[in-house]
Amino acid sequence: MSFVELIAPKTPATPVLVEVPHSGLQVPPDVEAEIEATPLAVLRDSDIYVDQLYERAPGQGATLLVSRVSRYVVDLNRGPDEVDSAAVPRHPKARHIPARGVVWRARTDGTPLLRAPLTIDQFAKRIELYYKPYHQKLREVAARMREEHGHVVILAAHSMPSTGRRVFGGREVRRADIVPGTRGRSTADGRIIDLVDAHFRGAGLSVKHDDPYRGGWTTSSYGAPKRGQHAIQIELNRALYVNEETSEIKKRDFAQLQEVLDQLVSKLGELMKSEAQFATG
Repeated sequence: MSFVELIAPKTPATPVLVEVPHSGLQVPPDVEAEIEATPLAVLRDSDIYVDQLYERAPGQGATLLVSRVSRYVVDLNRGPDEVDSAAVPRHPKARHIPARGVVWRARTDGTPLLRAPLTIDQFAKRIELYYKPYHQKLREVAARMREEHGHVVILAAHSMPSTGRRVFGGREVRRADIVPGTRGRSTADGRIIDLVDAHFRGAGLSVKHDDPYRGGWTTSSYGAPKRGQHAIQIELNRALYVNEETSEIKKRDFAQLQEVLDQLVSKLGELMKSEAQFATG
């Protein structure tokens, strides 16, 4: 059974690849036996409904890549060597890192996720079955699009809680509506970043770059503007489209945000098609 879904463009293809790594809700039986998780917890710790927000991207000429597996199984926005020593004690590359490496040992609310530390075999199975296929497909599709168009922009689609603490123990503050992550404008051409900024501001949304998310492992690993491969992570404030207490969609707000995202994907496609020099950054 494949947990990776690739949806081809439904209109003339553009060099835009939307990847959604954290909206999946499926937990395979072998992993289910290793964790403590309810369906509601799986939903709330997903990038809730982001796959649905971008589901019309192929209608704008983009290619859409979606993981259907929960990040309680593997976190696809972490490196395969980001191994928490408390989660996989005998792993040769394990080190002391926060509880949510490539395999999580705790949920975002701090409660335990793993029933027990994983053996090396258990960890390796998760990487082989659920991590590698997604990134293999992402690499293959990006390479093919770059070969066809001369360049590609990878839009890493995420969402974030509406509030967070700036420092440990500090007070909760509301985050911006949109957080583009490009690691200090290093993972994508400035024209792409500026288009994203102007588009969301023009829609009446607040924008704050790289704060609190600078772009994860995928953005930093795949963003190589000098090779014609651009990557930008887009974090959506969940309060824009979902009731964070009940996890219910705000239907009117959801529809409005979906339209804004449709327009973004379309604009990125037009920009990438019109700029022949993106391949050289």
